[in-house]
Amino acid sequence: MTEDRHTETGGPMRIGQAPRNRRDLLIKLAWIGVWLVFLSSPVHDLAAGDHTTGGRAAGWAGLAVFVALYLAVVIRNMGRPLIAPYRVALMVALAVVATVLCLTLGPAFLGLFCYVSVACGAALPLRAASWAIPASAGATVLLGLYTGADDVWSLVTIVLLIGFAMCGIAQLIRTTIELRKARATVAQLAANEERLRLARDLHDLLGHSLSLITLKSELAGRMLPDHPDKAAQQVADIEQVSRQALVDVREAVSGYRRPRLSAELAGAQVALTAAGVTADVPAEPDLTGVPEDTEAALAWALREAVTNVVRHSGADRCTVEVLRRQTLDGPVLELTVEDDGGGAGGGTPGNGLTGLRERLEKAGGSLEAGSVRHGFRLTARVPVSGGAGAAEW
Repeated sequence: MTEDRHTETGGPMRIGQAPRNRRDLLIKLAWIGVWLVFLSSPVHDLAAGDHTTGGRAAGWAGLAVFVALYLAVVIRNMGRPLIAPYRVALMVALAVVATVLCLTLGPAFLGLFCYVSVACGAALPLRAASWAIPASAGATVLLGLYTGADDVWSLVTIVLLIGFAMCGIAQLIRTTIELRKARATVAQLAANEERLRLARDLHDLLGHSLSLITLKSELAGRMLPDHPDKAAQQVADIEQVSRQALVDVREAVSGYRRPRLSAELAGAQVALTAAGVTADVPAEPDLTGVPEDTEAALAWALREAVTNVVRHSGADRCTVEVLRRQTLDGPVLELTVEDDGGGAGGGTPGNGLTGLRERLEKAGGSLEAGSVRHGFRLTARVPVSGGAGAAEW
């Protein structure tokens, strides 16, 4: 298990990641090979020990099988781990081969239980490894006493330490993989949230502007035969609105646009008048001390409400109010848009109201929208700092 390194493709090789090419595999094998140092004792014993030719050949064959099983466990565990029965079978096979080699060739092969302990820590779940590693240490003690090995307890200490150290490394790798997955999930959620924000902004921007362009285009068409000068003025207004809509869309895509309530009030007056709706819109309010986010939330609410009045309500009159109220939860800034038409229609809120409610909730506010006795009313509230009592602007 290594630090992050660059692969041939230029990407990092990360902890807990399966080898993606030959270089990754060679680096992993090099780090695994470092731990083959515990084979020095059995290799020296087979090369220079007092064994028969058949015993030496059997010893080399058994050692090769043991190393192959160990590498199969460790390397396979780097990618997609084996299912539990296969892993248990490999652990048992490792222990059996190590035991047979110790009983037949002597105490020089006791070091193989270090590999059994490492394999248990790397491939088994933490609960299973917590008893498999002490079991390996116990087998080392029994075989060491049976074969008359020197300094058995030092080897047992190594078996325990290296096994539980591998448990910690395996747990670190599992945690790293989970964190990597969590990071990917957070990135995906952030991307989804940004797409939702952009969808809300574009809906609010284009819905309002395109509705106004449509209305002025109809007016220009009706005025053109008899009043070409007035029709030309409407066309000029259409050009101005479309240019402003283009600027707004670019700013919204860039994430920098913050609508101003005063500008939206003036725009509401123009849009309602163009639609033939008698508008009662207050003059520019005093927003001293009102945070920009709070003002922007109310500005979006006003734009969406006026767009709904123009497009859906069929109203003859619309009243807009901006109030500062003192509530039990503290001072709030309240925007009310009420018309005498039929409302947005339908019992299910549309995308505009749904997005607007989400936007206000992010600012700590709330939205109420529904039919009243003589029309439809939308009320948006956001918290503000300071202020005493209720004051109407």
